[in-house]
Amino acid sequence: MSFEIEIVRRLGDTRIALTTSVGAGATVLFGPSGVGKTSVLNMVAGLLRPDTGRIVVAGETLFGDGVDLPPERRRAGYVFQAARLFPHMRVRANLLYGAGVDVDLADRIDFLGIDHLLDRWPRSLSGGEAQRVAIGRALLSKPRFLLLDEPLSSLDRPRREEVMRAIEHVRDVLKLPILMVTHDPEEAERIGTQIVRM
Repeated sequence: MSFEIEIVRRLGDTRIALTTSVGAGATVLFGPSGVGKTSVLNMVAGLLRPDTGRIVVAGETLFGDGVDLPPERRRAGYVFQAARLFPHMRVRANLLYGAGVDVDLADRIDFLGIDHLLDRWPRSLSGGEAQRVAIGRALLSKPRFLLLDEPLSSLDRPRREEVMRAIEHVRDVLKLPILMVTHDPEEAERIGTQIVRM
């Protein structure tokens, strides 16, 4: 699966412009804070509209040429910088949100190592646990691709390693295309099969 992104968007005094065409694997948008990396993810997800350009994923136009698919039709799994779990729902309900009925959690997300967390409330989770649950929720929505916005930035080293291994599993075993944002060169080198510098 490929990402073809050719977009321009002005946000206040900042002009965000990116042109890239990348293949399968994990593509990392790398660069300092404030250059528009998260805005690019939001444009791919359909949460922010480019001023001009095209976004094509696996040959399907999501934006451009008269097309602007709504977010729910783009089938993107989005994991934000903060886990954004629903605080009023236990982990199991968070995972099943949007996943449909009769989903075998163990079969789908066993590699995340979160089966012992299913009856807990989000407020009782560590940062690494919460991010692994957020990844699981994104995967259970049956996305065509995964968008990751600085998923490791607020974690200590042991938790970062847990989440990094989960992302590598998604990339290498599930073979789900990933578009990830980071400003950390070590993360970019380890996760990225392609690195796009912004």
